[in-house]
Parts: sequence; C-alpha cells; structure tokens
Amino acid sequence: MAPEASESFRRGVRLGLPFAAAGSVVSLSFGVLAVEAGMSALQAIAMSAIVFAGSAQFAAISIAAAGGTLMAAIASAGLMNSRFLAMGAAVGPSLPGGPLWRALQGQPVVDSSWVQGNVGDGRYDRHLIFGSSAAQYVTWVGGTAIGALGGGAIDAQALGLDALFPTFFLALLLPELRDRTRLGVALAAAAVALALVPVAPPGVPVLAASLLALWGLRR
Repeated sequence: MAPEASESFRRGVRLGLPFAAAGSVVSLSFGVLAVEAGMSALQAIAMSAIVFAGSAQFAAISIAAAGGTLMAAIASAGLMNSRFLAMGAAVGPSLPGGPLWRALQGQPVVDSSWVQGNVGDGRYDRHLIFGSSAAQYVTWVGGTAIGALGGGAIDAQALGLDALFPTFFLALLLPELRDRTRLGVALAAAAVALALVPVAPPGVPVLAASLLALWGLRR
C-alpha cells in the first residue's frame, strides 16, 4: 500500500474508533437479543461476521422472534439495506478497477465510513472508508460474541441497549442537517417512515423514506 493510501487507512481507523466503540455495545445487544430470539451463539456471531449490517440483523431477528418465516426475515433485511444501493452508486466512481473488483471494494462500506469518506465534489477516499470499516468490523463481531455467549447475564432492555441503535443513526444524521434543503428532505422522509411503521412490514418504511430522500435531494 502506498504511503498516502496507508495514511488514509490509518486516519480512517482513527475516525472509526468512536463508532466502533458505540457499535460494540450495539452489537452486544444484538448478540443478547438474537439468542433470546432462538438463535444459537454461533449463528449470531456468524450473522454479524457475514452480514455486518445492524439494521438488517435487528430486523431479521425481530421477525424471527415474532414467528415470521425465514423468507420474510430475508426480505425485510434486504429492504432495510436498500439504502446501500444509493450509497454504492455514490462511491462507485471513486473505486478503481473492473466491475467485480469495484464490487468487492464496495463491500466494507457502512453508514459511518460512507459519511467519513466523503471528500466533497462527489468523491470518496476509499482507503479511509476501508480503515473506518475495519475498526468497526472488529468490534461489531466481538461485541456480538460477548453478547451471545454471555447473554444470560445481560438484560438488554433493562440496560437500555435497545435504544442505542436509533441513537447511533441519529449521530450520523445530525451533521448533514445544517443545510436547509437536506433538513427539509430528512423531515419529510421521517414523516413518511413514521406514518408507515404501524401499517407496513418491517423494512418498507425505510425503503419508502429512502426513495423520497433520493427524489428530494435530486430535485
């Protein structure tokens, strides 16, 4: 790795550490809740290692805990992760190589590293993204392991761990709301999501809000 790329990677690790610390607690709550929903500790850990997407994982275990089918859980997780289509389209031009290599480079992108890697003018620092995501991946899988293996001694709701995930996303959103247009679009998307939550399957409110946000920002 070139010196400049190496420095970007290390900077990404540093920037990702606060989110990695928060993510370790969120993933700990996932490990606890996954085991309570009927998954084995190994299954919970493997899911975090392979999926590495908190919203999709929480949606899937919520459906499983409510007695939903495997297909319903997979479909919901896919809808929850629909935002990565837009994020991938934004990052894509900053990734070198052919389609397969670019697709592989896009796999580590998560919400916080995507925000941190934006250098302006539609460009992204891919090495910074890799570093930030690497730090978060370690604590995400590690936190899940601690929660899944030691879940019997942890009461997620009593400790308020179930509130950490929405708080995590709010921390990412706040810096983007300084612009009036973005604030208006975000509020409209939030209103749509809240209106759909009582009547739509899990994942659909997020998908609808994402589509509205993309349309609004394009306008």
